[in-house]
Amino acid sequence: MTLQDAQQQVEHWIKTIGVRYFSELTNMAILTEEVGELARLMARQYGDQSFKENEQQKDLGDEMADVLWVLICLANQTGVDLTKALEKNFEKKTKRDANRHQHNEKLK
Repeated sequence: MTLQDAQQQVEHWIKTIGVRYFSELTNMAILTEEVGELARLMARQYGDQSFKENEQQKDLGDEMADVLWVLICLANQTGVDLTKALEKNFEKKTKRDANRHQHNEKLK
């Protein structure tokens, strides 16, 4: 699935099952919540925190997909083509960081 496909599929789902998009501000708050859930899981799987006794382990991929879903919703609502935005971002990072990371002593 391409980013364009994902944006189209989310749009179709929203129109046929989800009724309508939440407001952009609500979706921004939901995105923050979803990132928090992903961070909590990462802290327990890869960090120093442990799961609580009654806490059910969640699927890392599913948590990442939740973040991506809401980000796609926001892109659709605001008219952002994520494919073009990501391509432009790659160009920016490549130009800016062409030698930066290779000379970073912390990464050796």
